Amino acid sequence: MWSAEDVARDQVRRHADGLDIPAVEGTLAEAAVRERESAEQARRGDSFSEFGSDPERLADIWVAKHAEWRRVRDLMVAAGWDAYQPDGDTQGLAWAQERVERRETALAAHSAFQARRREEAEELRMELWLSATPSRLLRAVAGRAGLQPAQVLAQLAERIVVSEDGTVSVPPFAPTL
Repeated sequence: MWSAEDVARDQVRRHADGLDIPAVEGTLAEAAVRERESAEQARRGDSFSEFGSDPERLADIWVAKHAEWRRVRDLMVAAGWDAYQPDGDTQGLAWAQERVERRETALAAHSAFQARRREEAEELRMELWLSATPSRLLRAVAGRAGLQPAQVLAQLAERIVVSEDGTVSVPPFAPTL
């Protein structure tokens, strides 16, 4: 999820594209008013249910938007721009790139998590209790192969063959690392 600053920076950068200084000053004044109003509504605990928004988050976003509009205005004055140029705003470009990278990282992590969940859904986990004789035999085979008994059982399960009549068998094999 984006922070209030991320939301503000993205929205201001897109909205400011091509605006001149008087238009930016007007939007800056509007942001100052919205910042005060949203802070007051958050303090009162007013609901923004028609927008489905958390009052405190909305107030934080307006604080960040007000600060970002000030930064854009100051940049334009310092650079002598007649209109805001997002491609010339190195700080804005850096922040936008950071957001893209964080988004890509989050999407990759989410995708990996989903893949793990799909694999886990297909896995079978079980607890197996063997009597003494098969247990000793399994431990001996595992010991000779340098494996844990569970690893030998997993290899055994991977080689199961089910015939047409439903009988289950495992062809002879040697457990390997």
